This record gives sequence, C-alpha cells and structure tokens, in this order.
Amino acid sequence: MRRRAAAGLAVVALALGSATTAVAMTGQDDGSWWPGQHMTRQHMSRAGAMGPAGHMSHAWVDSEHAFLAEMIAHHEEAIDAAGELARSERPEMRAFGARIVESQSAQVEQMQAWLDEWYADRSHEVDYEPMMRDLAGLSGDELDEAFLSDMIGHHMGAVMMSQQLIVRDLADHPAVERLAVDIRDEQAREITMMRQWLGDWFDAGWGMPFSASRGPVPRR
Repeated sequence: MRRRAAAGLAVVALALGSATTAVAMTGQDDGSWWPGQHMTRQHMSRAGAMGPAGHMSHAWVDSEHAFLAEMIAHHEEAIDAAGELARSERPEMRAFGARIVESQSAQVEQMQAWLDEWYADRSHEVDYEPMMRDLAGLSGDELDEAFLSDMIGHHMGAVMMSQQLIVRDLADHPAVERLAVDIRDEQAREITMMRQWLGDWFDAGWGMPFSASRGPVPRR
C-alpha cells in the first residue's frame, strides 16, 4: 500500500501542478504529515478552498462509507455538467463529456451497490455543496471554458478524496481501494488534458486562488 500511495503522490503532483496541493498531500512544509499518517483538516486547508462556493469539504473523508457516499454525490454533479457538453461546438469536448457520463455513471452504480450491500443500516445522505456553476445558459466558447475551469477543480476534489482513502488506509474492502486508484489516476490524466485545452483554446492557465462568485480564476 505504501508503494501505491507514493506512486499516487507523484501522479497527483504532476497532474495538479500546484505547489500548495503537493504540500497539503505530503506535509513537506513542516514535516507534520506523510503518506499513511493522519491528515487533519488544517492540512486540507493548505491546499486552498476549491469550487465556486469556496469549499473543499467533499475532499475530507474519514471512512470507506463516507468516501462512497461523498463520491457518488461528487460524480453525480460531474455527470450533470458533462451532459451539457453535448451542445459544445468542439468534437473533443462532446466526446469528453460522453466519456465522463459513461465512466462515472458506471462507477456510481457500483458504489451505490456497495453501499446497499455493506452499509444498509446507515444513511447515505451527504450535505453536498455544488462545486460547479450552472452551465445550462452557456454556449460556444463560454460553455467550454467554464466547463474546463470548473471541472479541473472538481476533478482535484475527487483525486484528493481518493488519495486520502489510499494513504490513510480507510478502505475496508480491496475493491474500494482499487476503485479509488482508478478514479485518482483517470481524473489526474484528465486534469492534465483539460489544463492543456484551457491553454491551447483560451490562452488561459488554471490555478488557485478561487473567487467565491466566479469559481476558479484563470491565470492569463
């Protein structure tokens, strides 16, 4: 597990390209947290607030049950947003949206089945705060740029949640840890791709800080 967690940190750092995120994940600022040790909410806060509402609460999980319940809600928001890309004028974006819907819908179905099987006696309700703006009224370049800007931060939340489950050894079932690795690696690759598109198409970078009213602020 240590080897998998260490490899995951490299994947995360390369994809996110954020020094603050790397610090929050590795504890290299003061040596107080390393993979496999307890990560406090203070460590999470060093990564910066994420999402249009300025929250990163979804990235904090303390059990397998919490991971599954939070990730389902997180995926459902991504699926809804990705569905809007069917209106994109770019074939790359339409194909990307379709892949997100297909992949994350299958993962939601699997996670829900696990919750029903293993945690039938517990509530699966979560207090989910949206991380993405409403894309329904956008079209053309506005739709694509808003989606990429918001989904990068959204994916970062899923990557960090998954990495937490792995490095803190929270999974009670090997299949859940395998899913977390898949989510982390898949979405880290997609972050790299979205950052590239944001630069190629809109001459924009992406990074913290975030605006509470506008979401992630592109660096031009």
